[in-house]
Amino acid sequence: MTDTVEQIIAVDAHETDVLDPRTDAPAGKEPVTMAPVDLGPIHVPTPVVLSPMAGVTNWPFRVLCEEYGPDGLYVAEMITARALVARNPKALRLCRFAPSERIRSLQLYGVNPAIVEQAARIVVDEDMADHVDLNFGCPVPKVTRRGGGSALPWKTDLFREIIQRVVKVCSAANIPVTAKIRVGIDHSHETFMEAGHIAQEEGCAAVTLHARTTAEYYGGHSDWSRIGELVGALDIPVFGNGDIWGADDALEMVRETGCAGVAIGRGCQGRPWLFADIRNAFAGSDERVNPTLGAVCDVIMRHARLLVEFYDGDERMAVHDLRKHIAWYLKGFPVGGTTRRAFMECENLADVERETSRLDPAITFPERVKDKPRGRVRFAKKVHLPYGWLDSRVTTHEERETLFGDDPMDAGY
Repeated sequence: MTDTVEQIIAVDAHETDVLDPRTDAPAGKEPVTMAPVDLGPIHVPTPVVLSPMAGVTNWPFRVLCEEYGPDGLYVAEMITARALVARNPKALRLCRFAPSERIRSLQLYGVNPAIVEQAARIVVDEDMADHVDLNFGCPVPKVTRRGGGSALPWKTDLFREIIQRVVKVCSAANIPVTAKIRVGIDHSHETFMEAGHIAQEEGCAAVTLHARTTAEYYGGHSDWSRIGELVGALDIPVFGNGDIWGADDALEMVRETGCAGVAIGRGCQGRPWLFADIRNAFAGSDERVNPTLGAVCDVIMRHARLLVEFYDGDERMAVHDLRKHIAWYLKGFPVGGTTRRAFMECENLADVERETSRLDPAITFPERVKDKPRGRVRFAKKVHLPYGWLDSRVTTHEERETLFGDDPMDAGY
């Protein structure tokens, strides 16, 4: 194929690098209640979603979150459509679900409508999932420079065709389809309102809006008012996403926007018990989970054992996967750099157990990181797009030829 020539656009003046998390519940406001949401045949009693996160939301982490949380949706990390069609072993591993998972939610990503349709057909024919989400929200350059993720809704013909094809395949099996979107590429190239209407017209059961642009990446604070705008414009449920670091943030998002549900991303990294806090908050309870370091170590070990099962008994792969989670689990605890480095050098379960046993189990969860931002907080940045991407809202024949060619990166992990 012809390599895609890249275009880079600068961040516009609206982008912000001011981090202003909402962590305190406003006084004197009415209690928030959440009504159940039905996505086709799927009844979601408490519409709280674990957002798919690459390298994070495989089934061991989903199981931990679901054990703490309400009967919501716990979505598998993004599956590349071409990789699934190519039967890539990692893609197939990521499609696995634990027997305890009540609803099997799987997210697909792709740019070529025919390939995404093929992937959806595999999901249906092989009974891989009960719910399919489509990724139009990823801001990562290696995705957007191919016209994918949050860049794709700019091309309304491509966006519509992908949804049409997937909904047609999935509706035959009574599998609901939803879409994850962002506000736009930047504030001069917003797409969320048109994308929401197209998703609704083409049969999506719901839309999740991450209230940032691609250019804003994960920096600053998401603009929840855009979620409220979409709620007012659509008839299908809208889930809000962005900067829910604690249960009070979830309550406030619903108050501010009227969204049908909330989607939790980085806020639960190293804190699967956040879902228990949110469950309690929506039930009107002030009870929150404040684990000691000993309790956190118990979660680390359970996570480690589940990962060993996920990797078919390979402890080394499991523990290497666990390392990033350990950094999140220990965030804010006074454990020292030497201890953190020792965890990063672990190679098997015995190593992890040895290091956890050295920690003081009585240390309480640090107040200074409670309900505060988690994961990488990256600020506004340049956006990488296929050359000429912004020239038109529809794809040209030449653009499709370039985009849909064989891309080895798209078939592997």
